[in-house]
Amino acid sequence: MSLYSIATHSLQYQVIGYRVSAEELWLEDMLLTLQVFCSLIGWLALYLVFSLSQRGPEWNCRLVTLTHGVFIVLLTAYVVFIDGPWPFTHAGTENTVLQTQALAICLGYFFFDMGWCLCYGSEGPVMLAHHAASITGILLALTMGKSGCETCAAIFGSELTNPLLQSRWFLRKLGRYDSLLGDAVDVLFIVLFATVRVGVGSVLFYHEMVSPRPALVTKVGGVVMYVLAWLFMWDIGKFALKKSRGKYKRWADSQRTDEGKMDGCCSHKGQKRLLGKIVKS
Repeated sequence: MSLYSIATHSLQYQVIGYRVSAEELWLEDMLLTLQVFCSLIGWLALYLVFSLSQRGPEWNCRLVTLTHGVFIVLLTAYVVFIDGPWPFTHAGTENTVLQTQALAICLGYFFFDMGWCLCYGSEGPVMLAHHAASITGILLALTMGKSGCETCAAIFGSELTNPLLQSRWFLRKLGRYDSLLGDAVDVLFIVLFATVRVGVGSVLFYHEMVSPRPALVTKVGGVVMYVLAWLFMWDIGKFALKKSRGKYKRWADSQRTDEGKMDGCCSHKGQKRLLGKIVKS
């Protein structure tokens, strides 16, 4: 066989290999798009099912949010702690199949919730920025095919407190927020947010920044999410301080009221004893 024939056959094999590779990438992209679309349709269908209760749009949307929060926390917990790899040591590595599925499910939900928020205008700029950053970060992890482990870890930390946040809203609507259960939900929410999302999140953020594997755009997204977490922490801190002061003020008022009643009772008894002495004399 001549050198020309060898070169021709080699070029043909390269072209065929390129075509196969391009077709595989196209099929993977289509499958990924289908997964996200099915997730979006699934969350929308769940919202329509909840709408049968005729409780109102926000009630139904928060039920979807609560369902997503519980499900995605369990799924990402399995991805991070059992399936692996460990995000603190393997940031920027290639996505696993389970990581990709978890990200696709979560992305479909964020598309649904972002659309609902824009439709009803229920959220402020900080929450909309959080949704936009979450969608962008998940899209980057899916399209680049890497950084899935730390993205799943970030989702786990972000969504861990979400069921408590929704429970707080439902307790308010049911008139049961001003109770021991409402106080327990608030305390647990604040503690988890401070320790997991800010505390552990700071460690994850550090490892993301120092690792050479994650892309620059992924690190920029990490900075945005970290700043948003601190903005939320600032608002939560103000809420905790305000609620603590209100609780203390009500306790102090009740103490003064009880003391006043005791003083009045003692004064009344003293007057009766004095009147009895006057009558006897």
